[in-house]
Amino acid sequence: MLRCGLIGYGAWGTHHARVMAAHTGAQLAAIAAQTEATRTKALQDHPGARVYADYRDLLAKEELDAVAVVLPSHVHFEASKAALDAGCHLLLEKPMCLSVPDCEALIQLAEKKNKVLAVGHEMRQSTLWGRIKQLIDEGAIGQPLYVLIELWRKPYRLGADGWRYDLERVGNWILEEPVHFFDLARWYLQGFGEPTSVFARGNGKRADHPELHDHFAATITFSGGQFALIAQCLGGWEHHQIVKLSGTTGALWATWSGVMDRTFSPTFSLRLQRGDKLEEIPIEKPAGEVFELENQFDRFVQAISPTPQGRGAMTPAATGEDGLWAVRMCLTALNSAKCGEPVAF
Repeated sequence: MLRCGLIGYGAWGTHHARVMAAHTGAQLAAIAAQTEATRTKALQDHPGARVYADYRDLLAKEELDAVAVVLPSHVHFEASKAALDAGCHLLLEKPMCLSVPDCEALIQLAEKKNKVLAVGHEMRQSTLWGRIKQLIDEGAIGQPLYVLIELWRKPYRLGADGWRYDLERVGNWILEEPVHFFDLARWYLQGFGEPTSVFARGNGKRADHPELHDHFAATITFSGGQFALIAQCLGGWEHHQIVKLSGTTGALWATWSGVMDRTFSPTFSLRLQRGDKLEEIPIEKPAGEVFELENQFDRFVQAISPTPQGRGAMTPAATGEDGLWAVRMCLTALNSAKCGEPVAF
């Protein structure tokens, strides 16, 4: 049993704890929660885990194999560095960090400590979004040429103490959900060339916070000639996402809808067109981030569990390098939105 710690017990941290506690190969040994209310809830939800007010105390007092960091974005680097320095494998929620140098520093530290660094781009582990990648790799649409990823949803939650609406703590809203879509686009087109430039635009409904983009769109150009469109609207309702891909011999169209992003009862579909034939691709297990988190943690456990050959049998679904690329793409898109011109990576 791998002894695991959790740093952060907010709305998403409780889901991480649920998944960690249920895994047959891991033990949720300790939780760090910032407020008295979240510490009380952590104790009630997981009486077998020790609960700390400060993650530094958790790292100093517990003998842990791995730690998941599920904190507001501005403290990702600080807490992750402490976890790696303590000798723990690391599962870090997205965005990896708020700056490229901080991402690079964590990658270097993980390599120095010989620890696994996984980043929480859980859509790679989705039965829906991941199935698209499988079909691309199988050649179902030939060589992909065009990707569209669109999100229509209600406004973001405030987050603990309103951090998600504070530019100093959130960085920017492109690093919130669009960071997943930048990662998906690069993942889908991997093998056909890396991103070369991005042209982005954004605006917001709040006169006092024009830097928070309720509406955002970006076009990413890839070295192989492909391009991807990413669009987000936070002025809608519920949570609805569409992914469309077109290739040299076919096309894919996937949809996902729920009353909220963390619903356990979404609706979803995936269709594939080849020639004149249109077929429905069956998705056997539910899709959605509450389910993807289970697959992501299981993959992480397999990556850090010792085998007769040494390190785990597989790598994380999203590595530190993937997390770095996603942050770099988002920050470059922000620069493009500010200057109104395409910007090269």
